[in-house]
Amino acid sequence: MSVGLSRKEIVKRRKKRARLKKKLKCRFCPDGNIPRPVYVDYKDLRTLRSLLDREGRILPRRRTGTSALYQRAVRKAVLRARFIGLLPYVAED
Repeated sequence: MSVGLSRKEIVKRRKKRARLKKKLKCRFCPDGNIPRPVYVDYKDLRTLRSLLDREGRILPRRRTGTSALYQRAVRKAVLRARFIGLLPYVAED
């Protein structure tokens, strides 16, 4: 921050910057329409790993931009992949 700004002005600028955050889009919904049937492939490990954090937890919708319907499908796919052994339940540390 530049010199000469009061604390109030600094807080106001930070709030404005936080509001200008980029709107996330669902990666499964092309052009905003939800394709039917709603299904996420449990064998597509690249996609599933991008929706997990380092510890193996499923990332929330507000971090990934996934729509609610597809977030449920992602959860189901991750559970299936873990059960079969394609994904670990916990981190390997």
